[in-house]
Amino acid sequence: MSRNAWILGFTPQAELWNGRFAMIGFVSAIAIELFTHKGVLAFWGILSSGAVPPVS
Repeated sequence: MSRNAWILGFTPQAELWNGRFAMIGFVSAIAIELFTHKGVLAFWGILSSGAVPPVS
């Protein structure tokens, strides 16, 4: 069976794809921060002020 086969479930192939997508997400988050000088949450508007609010 091919290591790149798209197989559902807890298989070695699924874990390879999971790792690949995680690497793409991590590199994308770093690129957003480098090019916009804002965090990912601020870029998406989830954290509008750019600072984490204090916990009360």
